[in-house]
This record gives sequence, structure tokens and C-alpha cells, in this order.
Amino acid sequence: MIDNNTIQELLAPIKSFLQCETPDEWIAEAKKPENLKTILLDHLLCELKAGQSAMYLIRKYAVDKDSSNILLEWFKPYEEFAYRHIGSLETLKGKNNISKAIMAKSGAPYSQELIDKMVLLIKEELHHFYQVLEIMDSRNIPYENISASRYAKGLLSKIKTHEPQTLVDKLIIGAYIEARSCERFAKLAPHLDEDLARFYISLLRSEARHYQDYLTLAQQITGEDISERVAYFGKIEAELISSPDTDFKFHSGVPAFS
Repeated sequence: MIDNNTIQELLAPIKSFLQCETPDEWIAEAKKPENLKTILLDHLLCELKAGQSAMYLIRKYAVDKDSSNILLEWFKPYEEFAYRHIGSLETLKGKNNISKAIMAKSGAPYSQELIDKMVLLIKEELHHFYQVLEIMDSRNIPYENISASRYAKGLLSKIKTHEPQTLVDKLIIGAYIEARSCERFAKLAPHLDEDLARFYISLLRSEARHYQDYLTLAQQITGEDISERVAYFGKIEAELISSPDTDFKFHSGVPAFS
């Protein structure tokens, strides 16, 4: 388990990156035993969506057609489980691998860097998906579909529609989602039982690296100062986190129903 000094070192840049902390009201709601099912179900789907977002980026901007099909096949058992209720914990075991190398398409100026970082991220997100599913299974929490929160949609609605700014904005949003996840894992862990707390703390290192990778790629791709755009999305993200929200989820705002 990561020691407290390391935790604080990991969180320091994230706390300065985010424009607000998770409100105490959200923590108070999240730590209620009756909400554990919602937290785990939403966390499970967030891991899948994070992997999908990374996959879509490299399929759209970086890889050739054969590699695009390989990526789709990689995700197929996870998506069939999540959206069609096909498969189980047992059938997903050992599925987190790629059968062939993912190749950059010719002429894309930032392909390999994008591929390398996003493929590693996908592997980790799908591994976390499986880990959350294991936890749910051990606690007899059945999988079921739940609706998405307003969080990601609220951020994605502000993306510019011309390239490369569209890609840069998506990467900045990815950084905020990963940073917020990391911050919430750390905030929530002390209020959970020992096994769950250990699991959430174990995720901090990868989530912290993911947010940095997204920011690094955004900066490399544009070659210009992105601080103004980062601050813009930081403000939107903070508003989504700190404003009243009638829907309780892992990335929801201040509970407006308590």
C-alpha cells in the first residue's frame, strides 16, 4: 500500500491543477453504506468509458485500419458485458490483451506518442474495470446498467469543433477527469472499509500519471501555450463539482436531495 507521504506527493500537483476540492457534502453522501452499490457501479462504467475515450482518440487520429479493428476487438467482451449483459467475471478473465501490434497510420504527425500513452492507459483502465467487478462479485453486488452523470457531458459540450483544437480540448478534458478521479479516490478512501480503502489508494499512482499524460499530449500537439484553455475547462469542471446536483454518482456535484 502507498504510504501517506507518497500519497501527498501524488496529490499535490492534482490539488493545484483542480480549481476546487470535492465538497464535504458529496463525501457525506458517498460514505453511506446504501450508496456503495452506486459508487461501485458508476466507478466500473467510468473505467470502461475512460478506456473507450482513449481508444476513440487513437482510432480517429493515430492508427491504421487494421489496428483500429484490433482495438475494437479488444474492447468487444467488455462492451458486450456492460451494454448487453453478455459474459461474466470468469469470461472476462485474461481478455485484457492485444493480439497484434498497434501501428501508426502514415502522415499523422503525433501518432506514436499518442498510441504509446493511450494503449498503456487503456490496459490500466480495463484492468481496473476487472478489479471493480471482482470487488462487486465478492460483495454480491450484481451488475446493472445505470445512467451516466452530467459530468463528462458537461465538459464535452464545450469542445471546439476545429482541429487540432478539438483533439487538444478532448485531451485537456481527459486530464480533468483523471485528476478528479484521483482526488476523489483519496478523499473517499478513509471513509471505506479496509479492503476498499486499500484498493482506492492503489489506483492513485496510475490516475495521477494519466492526467499528466493527457496534459503532455495536449501541449505537444498544439505546440502553443494551453494554459488559458486548461483554466477554461478547470472553471467548468469546478462548477460541475461544486454546484447542486440531483443525481448522485462518482463524479456528481453537491447532493441536492439530502
